[in-house]
Amino acid sequence: MIRTLLLLLTGLFFLSANGTAAPLAVGALAPQVSTIDQDGKPILFADVYAKGITLVYFYPKAGTSGCTAEACSLRDSYDTLKARGLQIIGVSRDSAGAQKHFQEENKLPFTLVADADGKVAEAFGVPMMMGGLVPLASRQSFIVKDGKIAWTSLKAQTKGSAEEVQKALDGLK
Repeated sequence: MIRTLLLLLTGLFFLSANGTAAPLAVGALAPQVSTIDQDGKPILFADVYAKGITLVYFYPKAGTSGCTAEACSLRDSYDTLKARGLQIIGVSRDSAGAQKHFQEENKLPFTLVADADGKVAEAFGVPMMMGGLVPLASRQSFIVKDGKIAWTSLKAQTKGSAEEVQKALDGLK
């Protein structure tokens, strides 16, 4: 009983202490981070940004229902989004192999990156779920334009992700 209470109090402490990560605000410089993609190849975010407007979206776990719905929403609108000049990078704490499997299984035409150490999420200020108790990134999205954060969604949609991003693109100047 006392052990359970101590565990509960410890969990609540971590929720309050670690649940206050501040995601990047509109106008902030986009992080110049690097990691590997689904194929294990290095990816430098600065190089991606230089090619045009970029959606960087964070999701908790490849293959789960919400993450699959979000990725498939973006996949189904990919041609429309690409025609508007948008490139897409999906980020989760999954391994490159898990990302590759997720990409192939769902026929995702965009890059997925492995953020196994959480450095990309940290650079964007994306908190881990349950205040850090669970090492999975929260579902958040950022549009980067001209090297700066141009739009954020701190509670990104799953099935409506593409529609949310299209509305954001409509609002960019």
